[in-house]
Amino acid sequence: MASADASDRENDALVERESRWNYALVGSDLGVWDHNLKLGTRYYSQTWKAMRGIAPDEEADGDYDTWIALIHPDDRAFVIDAIDRQNAGDPNFRVFEYRERHRDGHWIWIECRGACVEWDENGAPARLVGTDTDITARKEAEERLAHMSRRLDLALDISGIGVFESDLDTGTVEWDARLLWIYGIKDATRAWHGDAWSETLHPDDRDRVHRTVMENIERQSGFQHEFRIIRGDGAERVIRAKAAFFIDGNGHRKLIGANWDVTEEVALNAELQRAKDLAEAHNRELEAAKESIEHLALHDFLTGLPNRRYLDRKLEEYSTASSTGDDTLAVLHIDLDRFKQINDTLGHRAGDAMLKHAASVLTEAVRPGDFVARIGGDEFVVLCAIDVTPKKISNMAERIVRELSRPIRYEHHECRFGASVGIATDSGPMLDGKQLLLNADIALYRAKSGGRNRHEFFSKDARRQVIASKRLADDILIGLERREFVPFYQPQFDARTLDVTGVETLARWQHREHGLLAPDRFLDIAEDINVVATIDGVILEQALADRKAWEREGIVIPKIAVNVSSRRLDDPALGKKLRALKIVPGTIAFELLESISLDDCDDAVIANLRQFRRLGIDIEIDDFGTGHASIVSLLRLSPKTLKIDRELIRMLPTSSEQRKLVRSIIEIGRSLSILVTAEGVETMEHARILGDLGCDVLQGYALARPMPSVQIPSFVRAASWRQAAAAQAPSPRKPSKPSKATAAK
Repeated sequence: MASADASDRENDALVERESRWNYALVGSDLGVWDHNLKLGTRYYSQTWKAMRGIAPDEEADGDYDTWIALIHPDDRAFVIDAIDRQNAGDPNFRVFEYRERHRDGHWIWIECRGACVEWDENGAPARLVGTDTDITARKEAEERLAHMSRRLDLALDISGIGVFESDLDTGTVEWDARLLWIYGIKDATRAWHGDAWSETLHPDDRDRVHRTVMENIERQSGFQHEFRIIRGDGAERVIRAKAAFFIDGNGHRKLIGANWDVTEEVALNAELQRAKDLAEAHNRELEAAKESIEHLALHDFLTGLPNRRYLDRKLEEYSTASSTGDDTLAVLHIDLDRFKQINDTLGHRAGDAMLKHAASVLTEAVRPGDFVARIGGDEFVVLCAIDVTPKKISNMAERIVRELSRPIRYEHHECRFGASVGIATDSGPMLDGKQLLLNADIALYRAKSGGRNRHEFFSKDARRQVIASKRLADDILIGLERREFVPFYQPQFDARTLDVTGVETLARWQHREHGLLAPDRFLDIAEDINVVATIDGVILEQALADRKAWEREGIVIPKIAVNVSSRRLDDPALGKKLRALKIVPGTIAFELLESISLDDCDDAVIANLRQFRRLGIDIEIDDFGTGHASIVSLLRLSPKTLKIDRELIRMLPTSSEQRKLVRSIIEIGRSLSILVTAEGVETMEHARILGDLGCDVLQGYALARPMPSVQIPSFVRAASWRQAAAAQAPSPRKPSKPSKATAAK
């Protein structure tokens, strides 16, 4: 009985131990397998089945080939070899890993641990026992970790960052391969003494870097710094480092960090900084150049005064201030008198010196708040935007005129010039600066017309006169386009025979509104707009055409005299223009005013006078006796004719002194083989006296008035001047010779 009880207790204990081991196996996730080859039985625990998706009550198929087919193709050969080695008792293959297909189709990783525990009498494996563990989760974690490691390695490789870990307590440093490569260190283990790193530091940076590291270690904080190193190959590189402080599980103080080579970046930054510095310097130069250009754009180069562009800007500012305040805006337009003579006689350097002097005088003559500008040539403008009165402005203008009239020494020459000043003032909300400047210009025109070297205030009458002049100038230009300028002809007569010797061509303007106008109505304006030479050319061409028309009617006029202005005489292209007209030699004479100053003819005038002679064009001196032609100039020019001015002829019947003067002129002409023509023969008494004095040609109302070209043929045929001369003759005259102007038979 006791033996039975003992046997029962032993069985219970065995069941208890087996139950305990089963619970332990279930709790450990180990799948147990037992292959008894001798008995032909195979055992698989429920955990073994569960990890493969086999139900607990389902019998597992223990067929070897069927199981091998479930192995991942990439692992199959390895598993077969491992089982063979495991069966052979190879200790290296007691544990191996492989992939097996789960019932639902996905792959699971199995860690197999097994061994042969029994052998048969022939030494062949009789029983194999082992465990399988599902390590899929671990493998996935390892794969993720490996993937992350690969990504980190790739990132570090791409960025060129090297990693280190320094044990501050042991003094050792562990570097990765990249860090060794960055420092150019070869044949070194990754773990080495930290002093070796200090030796790579650039001598000039070593103390600073050590100080930075020690200060941050004491604070137990991370840090970032930049320093230079001398690589193993001797190259100098710039390193940027970042480190973090920590204490590991063993209580060691450690630094972990990264280094990367920033030499190119530092060089690039240095280059960029240099480029930035250069750009900033260039910008400063450009700004200075801009200021200089703007100054040059707003100032006159010669005098340094503001120019017209600057004046326009300041005029707008002054106008705005005066239109909204209590101040009056005054504009003084100043023009230098006789400046051109200095420029022409002493040269442009003298003219420039005079302009600089004028600028200095104006700057000193005005008040500090006034604005002075040179707007071109010898013209200046002063702006005064203060509480001014006409008297104050007049005093300023007089002071300017007085100071500019003082003589100036220039290279041993005493230069004298003056100034004319036009003044315009206005104030209030209707003030127009541009109109005010125009009004000052109008006032200047009046000041110059009134005798120069004076000042004049703007008035509405002056404006009306200027507007009228402007309208007349426009009409002149239109008249030239419409060929409204036509020649009139005054016949000239032999003083002895009263034969027609020629005609003087006189310009007339057949105005579309005002009728026929003489030169005194338009000549001054034509001079201002520089079209007198154009009018002369038009008159000459028409005169040549009229002469041909007279010849077609049987009337031959020996010579036509045409006026030539000083500007046309100075035209270097005049000779070419005259050759194009194909003038018959001896049929045309050019009348030159004595006031042209024949003693001071320039090269262009002398060249044109020579052209006249080569073309067979005679030269006549007009208005002789009232200008300033000398005997020397007569000898130089050798004119064909002198025309005595009408002022010397007018008093002949009543003044013996005038007769003596005219006789002297005639004798001078005769001595130089120059014909003498008398203008202004108003009566037959004038004609008789001039004939007695030996004058060659007569011209005046007593014999013929100016007439259009269509009247010349009938006038010559009628010869009415002969009847008039006979009716007033005091005694019978000798029969006259046939007239030089004849009607063709």
